[in-house]
Amino acid sequence: MTTAASLPLATVRDLVYLLAVIGFILALKGLGSPRYARRGNWLAAAAATAAIAVTFTLPSLRHSGRNLALALVAMALGALVAVPVARLVKMTAMPQLVAIFNGVGGGAAALISIMELLRLHSVGLKPAVYVTAEVLLGVLIGSVSFSGSAIAFIKLQELITGRPITYPGQQATNAVVAVAIGALIVAALVSGNIVFVYVLLGLALVLGVIFVLPIGGADVPVLISLLNSFTGLAVAASGFVLDNDLLIVAGTLVGASGIILTRLMSAAMGRSLPNILFSAFGAVITATGGEEGDASRSVRTGTAEDVGVLLAYARKVVIIPGYGLAVAQAQHTVRELADALSARGVDVFFAIHPVAGRMPGHMNVLLAEANVPYDDLKEMDEANAEMSNADVALVVGANDTVNPAAKTTPGSPIYGMPIINADEADNIIFLKRSMRPGFAGIDNELLYDPKTTMLFGDAKDTLQKLVAAVADA
Repeated sequence: MTTAASLPLATVRDLVYLLAVIGFILALKGLGSPRYARRGNWLAAAAATAAIAVTFTLPSLRHSGRNLALALVAMALGALVAVPVARLVKMTAMPQLVAIFNGVGGGAAALISIMELLRLHSVGLKPAVYVTAEVLLGVLIGSVSFSGSAIAFIKLQELITGRPITYPGQQATNAVVAVAIGALIVAALVSGNIVFVYVLLGLALVLGVIFVLPIGGADVPVLISLLNSFTGLAVAASGFVLDNDLLIVAGTLVGASGIILTRLMSAAMGRSLPNILFSAFGAVITATGGEEGDASRSVRTGTAEDVGVLLAYARKVVIIPGYGLAVAQAQHTVRELADALSARGVDVFFAIHPVAGRMPGHMNVLLAEANVPYDDLKEMDEANAEMSNADVALVVGANDTVNPAAKTTPGSPIYGMPIINADEADNIIFLKRSMRPGFAGIDNELLYDPKTTMLFGDAKDTLQKLVAAVADA
């Protein structure tokens, strides 16, 4: 009878890799639902830990004290940086964190491909053409992901403008870089000269920068998802180079799921992916009212006490969260308000737009952190079916995702994008710091709707006043 102890080490390693792959697939299934997302995350972490542990049985690590020491030092340094960053990052900075971690993964995949090619050359082996092709693919995709994610991080961190950045001759520049990359790939495959790989690395980094600069506004969540897919494909390419089945499967899973999510988000915006990537969204759009809205038009303002009474005696209240909720760190307070209304018999739920916030699932993560029941989160289509029966639509920090211009204004940069139909509710309460336009840079007609009441100020502070007003009503 064969036991685990009698199996060859390589076989044991392959079995653990197989179990890890199964774990990754089940984890992805769990991450598809807010109810099981945390469980899926833990399962993915456990599968990755097992795969990393068994990787130390590879001969290149077991028989080389130097390689083993370098691997352990690299892991220690990574943990030293990643653990405190992940624990201390604010929810408002989570998109930046996702972008930079994703970029680091793509850059690592590119470097691994190059190092394996150097190793082959150092021992006097001429790589097969297909191996060189795998290296080139890993370098190209990984480098684009690295530099593109870096620019996305800088945009999200507001170190440069979040608007699309365009310049004269942009399309010609892009074309020249693309043609040069194609020529380098052909030259590298024909000659096998490693110098071409280094030049490709540099041009791919440039491509990542010029690819991301023209993208801005509401397209940022889609961009993050697409770059994540790029990183997965780069990891899969490095898996082919290293002949590692786990990297191939894991990278393919990330690449495929990222592409699927990107397509779903594009559909949620009512636009095609090529339009998002190549139309320089928002490049020539200016807010009709400047930084503080249209000064020539007035809005109706109210007090927290009056709005609290309205909420307390409503039958159905729909809360529509957006990035402003994350900025104010008001997720726990909005849950308190929802609980207070539910205790009075008010039907309350949260309407979640697919691209609300600055990354895929931003609002779901934010509200899950505040322990909002999963059943109280309704996606856009389900929420819109009930919006016309709502007494109050309470908009907390959202803007572009409720802007009626998406339905009524041809030529608007968001025209055709599905929105949450807050305008169908009997009353609309808007919590905003100011009249400043949303991330897309355009004015919101909903602010001037006769049914809309504005509550200006910090969202957390305003929500705390509403909780108190509901209690006193």
